[in-house]
Amino acid sequence: MAFGAQQISPIDFNKSAAVGINIPFTAPGVFRSNYTTKESIKNNLINYFLTNPGERPLNPTFGAGLRDFIFEQIADDNLDFLQEQIQDNLNTFFPNVNVENLEILKQEDNNTITVELTYNIINTNISDTLEINFI
Repeated sequence: MAFGAQQISPIDFNKSAAVGINIPFTAPGVFRSNYTTKESIKNNLINYFLTNPGERPLNPTFGAGLRDFIFEQIADDNLDFLQEQIQDNLNTFFPNVNVENLEILKQEDNNTITVELTYNIINTNISDTLEINFI
């Protein structure tokens, strides 16, 4: 039995089978498909960050809820709470994603936050970075 073997999703071998859809949507009523696990997970993470809890009827706890912080005063204790909440939710909703680094950066002059996430997919050589700005 091999230990530390790399797993490749069978869907990645079939270049004509779409895994999911890309965000942002490009035209009214038109969805661009993605064809790899890496693209699919990145789009799922973007969807997570752009969703507020309660927006999904059958999954009311899904979402980062970052829009709730738009009009809050940017303070270190708010950012610490938010970072801890995001880390816990990522572990719950994305068990196949290993978070290497999660940073929430503030720009007090512009009252914006930037979420920087570096992650890898467990048992694969797939790693990526996601950066989302909330203005």
